[in-house]
Amino acid sequence: MVAQLNDAEREAALSGLADWEYDRRRDAISRKFKFADFTEAFAFMTRVALHAEKADHHPEWSNIYNKVDILLTTHDAGEKGGLSQRDIDLAKIIEACL
Repeated sequence: MVAQLNDAEREAALSGLADWEYDRRRDAISRKFKFADFTEAFAFMTRVALHAEKADHHPEWSNIYNKVDILLTTHDAGEKGGLSQRDIDLAKIIEACL
């Protein structure tokens, strides 16, 4: 099982991810991305997918034309799942994929 971030760890981690929002209900972080067109959105998703597969940590996401919504939570963190360092690390990788 992966360790959930405590409140202090979560706040410190989120301070470095300005465009990500914390979802208290899901104990997750999310961000909405908008691209010029579908091709750019899909290329971004492909870059993220390659990194996510390598890290064995996969986002919950959706794509509609030029928009990509991503939610990160660790399903095997804590009793019900929640935010872990794996999510923070993947969010930083996602930022680098832009």
